[in-house]
Amino acid sequence: MQDLIGTGVALITPFTAAGEVDHSALEQVVNYQIDNGIDYLVVLGTTGESATLTLEEKEAVKSTITKANAGRLPMVLGIGGSNTAAVVNELKTTDLTDYIAVLSVSPAYNKPTQEGVYQHFKAVATATDKPIILYNVPGRTASNMDVETVVRLAHDFDNIIGIKEAAGDIVQAMKLIQYTPKDFLVISGDDMITLSMVLAGGAGVISVIGQGLPQGFSDMVRYGLNGDVEEAFELHYKIAASIDMIFEQGNPGGIKAMLAEIGLINEYLRLPLVPINDDLRSRIKLFIKQYDA
Repeated sequence: MQDLIGTGVALITPFTAAGEVDHSALEQVVNYQIDNGIDYLVVLGTTGESATLTLEEKEAVKSTITKANAGRLPMVLGIGGSNTAAVVNELKTTDLTDYIAVLSVSPAYNKPTQEGVYQHFKAVATATDKPIILYNVPGRTASNMDVETVVRLAHDFDNIIGIKEAAGDIVQAMKLIQYTPKDFLVISGDDMITLSMVLAGGAGVISVIGQGLPQGFSDMVRYGLNGDVEEAFELHYKIAASIDMIFEQGNPGGIKAMLAEIGLINEYLRLPLVPINDDLRSRIKLFIKQYDA
């Protein structure tokens, strides 16, 4: 799965003032990633506000991204949830031809035990031949995937090929890198510790900030993968303040404000999410002005 080494971005879903999906803006966002060094695209992840999209809107979003991409970059599709049977059904009924892998989030809210997490992903892995990337994000799901559970899944199912690790715990990430099979991809899901994970042996990142600063962030990851530590950290520290800012009032409110400042989208979200406040918006605007200087 060499196509998944490097920088992927979890694409946002732009909306119009009327609350509809802004497909023209989505095309612009996709092209911005491709033109500025991103390695692959992640479609309908949590950053894309997928929880608020109807089935018809999801199909339309997938179609727009696929057409805009035109085969230029590999694509990963987000299919996950807290109802195992529903996830399995979606995997079995979705045309996955255009995607090199599926990103599947650990169940949220119902807080399964580690054995429950294992059985959930066993069902996911056996529902499709497509490569599966596990997604551990305890800040959203309210439960952590233990290292032992991930290692067990990695050994037991050939098509579980990696994990997007977003616990924000560098020690846990290093244990995953140490104990999973050599070809298992440990992908950062936390922008702030991406470089540290890469230098420890990680495969790269599925990023949020990379969507707003694609060239700089993807260059940082490439430097890290190549062992060019000084150059990588120079970019990390240039970008770091913006990472804090875009998550300060929730995701994707911050990254949408940044993309609006760049001129790619209008800053609309769907309830229960709301735009960031004017203070944070002004700080993001100042960062962009100084970053481009």
